[in-house]
Amino acid sequence: MAKYTEVNKKWNDKNEARKLYINKRSTTKNFILNLAIEDDLEQIEKDIEERRNNL
Repeated sequence: MAKYTEVNKKWNDKNEARKLYINKRSTTKNFILNLAIEDDLEQIEKDIEERRNNL
């Protein structure tokens, strides 16, 4: 088990930005699917459209 933890720590240290991206993506999906109300979803749709236009 210690080896597994050691490997995870090594990956986390080398991939901090990727870990943060995955965490935020998961949090966003959870919010949209489980907590967002209609007003939130409308705002999110506007934000997505704005982001797409800026890519």
